[in-house]
Amino acid sequence: MARINEQERLLQLTQRERELWANGIMAAGMDEVGRGPLAGPVVTCCVILPPEPLIEGVNDSKKVTALRRSKLAPIIEAQAVGIGYGWGSNEEIDESNILNATKKAFCEAYYNMKIACSDVLIDAVKGLDIPARQHPIIHGDALSYLIGAASIAAKVKRDEYMIKMAELYPQYGFERNKGYGTAEHIAAIKKYGPCPIHRKSFLCNILTE
Repeated sequence: MARINEQERLLQLTQRERELWANGIMAAGMDEVGRGPLAGPVVTCCVILPPEPLIEGVNDSKKVTALRRSKLAPIIEAQAVGIGYGWGSNEEIDESNILNATKKAFCEAYYNMKIACSDVLIDAVKGLDIPARQHPIIHGDALSYLIGAASIAAKVKRDEYMIKMAELYPQYGFERNKGYGTAEHIAAIKKYGPCPIHRKSFLCNILTE
């Protein structure tokens, strides 16, 4: 099977966006990064990008290398009509659960754009308390250009934070695992106990083993 070129891939990725753009709607894409880790925040991004030029390489952040993400994120921010980030801290995750903390962070990202937006494309989550029509898309980060861009920007922002936390808490290897439950990370938790950015509600099984 012939591999499609980048422009054809971007045309496929913007199918939902082009339906909105054709009706004069400048929609935003929203995504989160960090729902699964044992430590650190969940980070969200809400971004409005213009129909042209499309940014080559935008995709689901999990399909993009760390080096490529680091180059794409500033391009996304520079081209954005509006962009905002939201954070759900490990304390908020422990207090209200990961879903509620993520929804709060999504709302924060929307309002931090500081620009009116009537429609948002969002990766799966529903029922946000924002004044915009919400278009949830299952696996949206892989199927939507705007959601993919949001996922890249949020991933870079969160990774930068976790690398800084690695300087404060070097024993956990946060610069490598970004807070996810790798064997190295779990072994460090068992040896040293949790640090202030660990999600205590995620560690019950680990700490009782």
